[in-house]
Amino acid sequence: MTESTVQQRLLSALGRVRTSATGSDVLTAGIIRSVAVQDDGTAVLELAPRSEDPPQLIESIRLVASGVSGVSDVKFSLADPEDLRRARAEKASTPTGQGAPRVPSPRTTGRRPLPVVEPAAADAAPPPTRRPGQVSREEASRHPRDAEPLDGVKHVIAVSSGKGGVGKSTIATNLAAAWAKSGKRVGLLDADIYGPDIPTMFGAFGKPRMRDDKVIPMEAHGVKLMSLGFLVGEDTPAVWRGPIVMGIVRQFIHQVEWGELDYLVVDLPPGTGDAQLSLVQLVKVSGAVMVATPQDVAVTGALKGIRMFESVEVPVLGIVENMRGFACPDCDSVHEIFGSGGAEKLAASIEIPFLGAVPMGLAVREEGDRGEPTVIGRPGSAEGRALAAVAERTAQRIAELEPSPANL
Repeated sequence: MTESTVQQRLLSALGRVRTSATGSDVLTAGIIRSVAVQDDGTAVLELAPRSEDPPQLIESIRLVASGVSGVSDVKFSLADPEDLRRARAEKASTPTGQGAPRVPSPRTTGRRPLPVVEPAAADAAPPPTRRPGQVSREEASRHPRDAEPLDGVKHVIAVSSGKGGVGKSTIATNLAAAWAKSGKRVGLLDADIYGPDIPTMFGAFGKPRMRDDKVIPMEAHGVKLMSLGFLVGEDTPAVWRGPIVMGIVRQFIHQVEWGELDYLVVDLPPGTGDAQLSLVQLVKVSGAVMVATPQDVAVTGALKGIRMFESVEVPVLGIVENMRGFACPDCDSVHEIFGSGGAEKLAASIEIPFLGAVPMGLAVREEGDRGEPTVIGRPGSAEGRALAAVAERTAQRIAELEPSPANL
């Protein structure tokens, strides 16, 4: 693969990163002054950040660049202030209509200039080798049936939903906690970058450490945790486009030191978008758990999610019906606020397993706010018992689908 080929793909990807201040991409805006790719695959970007740009823009640039095939590392350099003043003066003297170059010419001071290649269509040629922590072009385009298992992890389990607000993160949290409580080695990857709630639900805070270019996951209640919530502020909005989403999923899979695990639970964003497809292309997924509430709109969304996983040949372990009935503590009666049985009927109609129903109640909300999964903080509650039963049935389903030694 030639250097220019990698640069072309890199520039094409960076051209999709936009600034919140002006809405233009970072190349046109001049935030990236020049781009170079060294022989070892290191991308060197010369930056000219502006005061009005948010701090997370640089991290977005790094994530997008690191996800480009052929790029092994990303390094930044800052543009010389005198060079910037000269460039602004040249731009001001440019006749109207001619416009400025997409990527300004590199500086020509005493240091060796960084070569610049104008953006072009991404070349389809794959890189000759795969570097550690890097996703090759073959992986990014391959069919999920050809995805490789994650080293040291027996089962990757996706928890998904067709729409938001159905308690998907609650199910993922308690699946992981219940399995860890039973003695299994468990990790939880929070891939819901638009609403990374896992740190709060586990009561885990702080920043992950680095060791040998790997991120050491946080740990709480016996579960290894990785979430974007550990890396950005609670009030930082996630306004990232598809390439950035895919870059984050790649990094969380390949650059986190998960170690030896029986289960890696992946809490996915709602819907059937970039995160879902990236996951199943990047790593072998043992199965998916769908979460829905009893109401028709949630059940319809769950069906779409089920069909998506079926289309990429990922087994659907079953469906969980969350928020089925509210047990009133005052009147001692059950109120079916969202109806009842919708997800269970869907499971029967399309012949997939029904993993169980979880009632509404105070235990889930109170334990979640306290940072303690319900199966640990209040296991004797109706919700705790139901969640533990869901975890047990899901584990049974995984075991049923596991190839027998005779078929290996």
